Amino acid sequence: MSADENAGGLPFWKTTTLEDMSGAQWESLCDGCARCCLNKLEDWDSGAIVWTDVACTLLDGTSCRCRDYPNRAQTVPDCIQLTPEEVRTLTWLPPTCAYRLIREGADLYWWHPLVSGDPATVHEAGISVRGRTVPEDGMALEDYEQHVVSWPAEVPA
Repeated sequence: MSADENAGGLPFWKTTTLEDMSGAQWESLCDGCARCCLNKLEDWDSGAIVWTDVACTLLDGTSCRCRDYPNRAQTVPDCIQLTPEEVRTLTWLPPTCAYRLIREGADLYWWHPLVSGDPATVHEAGISVRGRTVPEDGMALEDYEQHVVSWPAEVPA
């Protein structure tokens, strides 16, 4: 039995609430897709959120990881650190996001590294943003509307 399984042999994400997860368990839920690192636009009148393919300045487009994760809030003040409280209130988490899936009582997908045992499966399955983004650096905010996409809010077949 691994440290991430309970006495019944179930993985921690099936037996532990978001609030009760250790720091290591919490961080391991991130599958590395980086969909949450895409800029989103909100309609001020309706509150509707639309996705863009414009990547955060700190996103490494190859690894799909933050270039400065521990200090990201200093560079990107509006970066939202996911916490159990945030996960329970955010409406824009991608439908493939492990935090959202657990919040909704669903299981992780086969390509999640905790299930597959391989961090590359998130890319191989076409879930990650690898090769699908444009950098925000130097882009005017009004140009983001030209980069609205729907795929981050979809579950690939």
